[in-house]
Amino acid sequence: MRVAALLQKMHDRSPKLGKAVSLATATGVIAVNSFGGAIPIWLMGATKIITGASIADKTVIKIANHWINSNNAVINHVLPKKDWRISLPDDVNTEGKYLLISNHQSWVDTSIVQYISENRLPLTRFFTKFELIYIPIVGQTFYFLDFPMMRRHSKEAIAKNPALKGKDIAEAKRACALLKDKPFTLLNYLEGTRFTKAKRDKQDSPYTHLLKPRAGGLALAVNALGEDIDGILDMTIVYPDGVPAYGDLWKGNIKRLGVDVRYIDMPKSLMTDLKNGGYENDEAVKAQMFDWVEQAWQQKDQRIDDMLAEFADSPAKSA
Repeated sequence: MRVAALLQKMHDRSPKLGKAVSLATATGVIAVNSFGGAIPIWLMGATKIITGASIADKTVIKIANHWINSNNAVINHVLPKKDWRISLPDDVNTEGKYLLISNHQSWVDTSIVQYISENRLPLTRFFTKFELIYIPIVGQTFYFLDFPMMRRHSKEAIAKNPALKGKDIAEAKRACALLKDKPFTLLNYLEGTRFTKAKRDKQDSPYTHLLKPRAGGLALAVNALGEDIDGILDMTIVYPDGVPAYGDLWKGNIKRLGVDVRYIDMPKSLMTDLKNGGYENDEAVKAQMFDWVEQAWQQKDQRIDDMLAEFADSPAKSA
């Protein structure tokens, strides 16, 4: 607490110095944890792959949670006072199985997901490209933690080799199936990329704050995991003072933040059709899925307006 108080005074009296010290501290903590955890991750990850031992799997997850919790401690104790307004359902828990959808604006978003999840949600995974496995430490950690890693085949590659058609979907289902016997939060950014006004205008998106959503990834996750999930969660993130760059988080530049997480219901008939593979084989099911996603996005667009208005209308709070 004394360190936090000293850093707060530094931010108040000399903002440039305060930001530099916060960034340096955060960079040091993240670097030490990343390199310090690399060898245990490799040893336990290799043991898990070779033996299938559940203790190795649990140890890999514990190491990952330690890394995340250390980053969160930096946010709590090294960054200056914040007005972060975070709302989650009371009945979510770390032993649950959830699909999570969200809007996407910044590289900061994933760190915010990790921050709000501590002691409230299971470890968050998300779809990644298989090629990331070749990135030292990070790629192998994703693999050992059972992140769904997808090999995507281009239209050109499929045209040259028709046998590749459908293999990316089959691979994604296989990757999702690895999560079946453990708690998980599987994150899907339905927009497929980070929001910018230029991208919105290029798409001719009907939403003020969002790009057009894509339904395929969520439909695939429901198909692979639908029998096991405890619910679909809808997360909305707002940055009232403008979309930050990743470094802004660790400098303490994100003074105000809004995060709203709530359950979102999917009609039982649609859920059943998706579990049975209807999205891939039935155009009527695909149309229903698009309608459901678009309705969710209309509500999210309005929610963003409401959250921004709340910041404008109420005095700042400190965290």
